[in-house]
Amino acid sequence: MAAHTIALAQQKGGAGKTTLAAHLAVALAEAGHGVAAVDTDPQGSLAGWGEVRAAADTRAPVTVHSVAGWRLGPELSRLQRGHDLVVIDSPPHAETDARAVIRAADLMVAPVQPSPLDVRATEPTLSLAADAGTPALVVLNRVPPRARLTDAMTDALGRLDVGLAATRIGSRVALAESLAEGLGVTESQPRGRAAGEVRALAEELFKRFG
Repeated sequence: MAAHTIALAQQKGGAGKTTLAAHLAVALAEAGHGVAAVDTDPQGSLAGWGEVRAAADTRAPVTVHSVAGWRLGPELSRLQRGHDLVVIDSPPHAETDARAVIRAADLMVAPVQPSPLDVRATEPTLSLAADAGTPALVVLNRVPPRARLTDAMTDALGRLDVGLAATRIGSRVALAESLAEGLGVTESQPRGRAAGEVRALAEELFKRFG
């Protein structure tokens, strides 16, 4: 059976898309799935993390690949034959490449920070998924503690008629610190709150594939 493909997409920069892609890839690998991570963003942040990871002491096998979005098709077909899940980091501000990535995915995950501007800026990304016929799920990301605004933004997203993940990812330094070491937060701080949130989201996403 071909691998399931998850695309992390967000046309607005700074939403934490690449960070979430890396942490999810590790958490899914730790759960026993064969996982490939694919960087289609010209900035190459996920690929850079993969290079650091290759030299780190890790236990969760995650293969990291870099490919231009418009060339994704052949590479994705190859990776799907050898893995259970493929996690793709799509480029922001590049609608053509992002569209190709979203079209190839079984699920698009859009991280959104809980602010009015970020929620509004997510609508073009959700439109790309709708045009491609790809199911979309919004994940509230970088959520500050005790933020009254978060509930208001949850209501606003509900009015967009889009799936909203039950799991929220907090604004935690551990997420960035672990990436600098080539790790996922579930490896660097396995008992921390950030690791618990990432594991919960990974499980929530995988359950959507039945």
